[in-house]
Amino acid sequence: MKETKKQEFTKEYLIKKSVDFSQWYTDVILKSEMADYAPVKGCQVIMPYGYAIWETIQKVLDQMLKNDGIENAYFPLLIPQKSLQKEQEHIEGFSPELAIVTIGGGETLTEKLVLRPTSETIIYEMYAKWIKSWRDLPLRINQWANVVRWEKRTRLFLRTTEFLWQEGHTVHSTDKEALKETQKAIERYIKIYQEYFAIDGIWGKKSEQEKFPGAVHTFTYEMLMPDNKALQGCTSHYLGQNFAKAFHIQFLGKDGANHFPFQTCWGFSTRSLGALIMAHGDDNGLVLPPLLAPVQVVIVPILQGKNIDKKVLQMSEKLKNSLPVRVYADTREEYSSGWKFNHWELKGVPLRIEIGPREVQQKKATLARRDNGEKITVPLTSLPNRINKILQDIQKNLLQQTRKYLYSHIHEVKNYSEFQEIMEQKRGLAKAFWCEHPQCEQKIKEETKATTRCLAHNAKPQKGKCVYCQKPASHQWIFGIAY
Repeated sequence: MKETKKQEFTKEYLIKKSVDFSQWYTDVILKSEMADYAPVKGCQVIMPYGYAIWETIQKVLDQMLKNDGIENAYFPLLIPQKSLQKEQEHIEGFSPELAIVTIGGGETLTEKLVLRPTSETIIYEMYAKWIKSWRDLPLRINQWANVVRWEKRTRLFLRTTEFLWQEGHTVHSTDKEALKETQKAIERYIKIYQEYFAIDGIWGKKSEQEKFPGAVHTFTYEMLMPDNKALQGCTSHYLGQNFAKAFHIQFLGKDGANHFPFQTCWGFSTRSLGALIMAHGDDNGLVLPPLLAPVQVVIVPILQGKNIDKKVLQMSEKLKNSLPVRVYADTREEYSSGWKFNHWELKGVPLRIEIGPREVQQKKATLARRDNGEKITVPLTSLPNRINKILQDIQKNLLQQTRKYLYSHIHEVKNYSEFQEIMEQKRGLAKAFWCEHPQCEQKIKEETKATTRCLAHNAKPQKGKCVYCQKPASHQWIFGIAY
């Protein structure tokens, strides 16, 4: 692994997470070389270290999709503006964020083209051509792509003008099949977040106001970050027949009649890397879950001045070649061991192995965990098995930490004054009865900045009164101030 020689990239230059969370977040990304600002305002360059994490996510999720029989394809970046206008709710929802091309080849275009903010319209133009009979269904396609949304306030990974994602689009002959697909998609994302990102969250249904433009239902996975703001991690949408009717997608059924199919779409983006950084990072930099870490183990030989012990280097190289994990041996002589410790802590490597003359003599290795700082000495003979167990324990520990934090910051509120106090002081998530009228939802947002995050999938009907208007309500919704 190639490493840059930048002395300034050490943890001592980080502001503390508890002092200025926002600045800490930006500092960690820049100093750990996850990403950098691009010359175009609102855009970012994902650097090799950050992109390596995204590649791992891609590999895992892509295999899940293929195992479920979903195929990859690619559709154009440029969308005719008239296509977007076919589904009115959809175009109204995205209109403020559109980037429109009006000149091409030095000439004014007769038809304006939109840089895709999402691909429903261009994909469904093609689906209308491809789908003719019940034999063509289900049609289940995914694409890995970039999208453009002209954001006014941008932030690395969390909200950028251009970002990377996957978007799945499926077509089914029955609503039952489509709803099953919608749930399957959100379940994949939950698995990714919990098993790989080690971030717990709450999944459920979005309100009518917060759902995807043009969808019948939107499902989400909501996480709570250490600054007590909610972050939407992904979405899965049941589109019903809305887009099928708008784009004239029909199929000849077994009954000999024409029918409109039922559709779904769902997406997971590089925004997830922002969640990863915030959820686990600390005052020393990144803390990466082993399953996503580009380097799972770093070996740091203790090289003492000019009298470098060749046996230390030899043992370090031997360990590097024997360990069945993603490992890097930092044998650079121009940096001190202490600098390397700081450097790799900043980059969030889960486990560090220290090899010095003492370790060589005793045939042992000193291990240091990134998640809790624990240091232990392990015989070389048992090192591979011990490392695997420690990495598994780190992965579990990080998930348990986010789970504990999440559920200790969910506040069940009884009245609006209590709701306001929580949003102004404690923040976190509020669990409150809501009558499901958009007027109350809007008033709550205007007065507290809190939005409905979701109705949890396991929420049971109850009798209560709306936290805002006191009218009858049948469910407790999750509220929070979001990114």
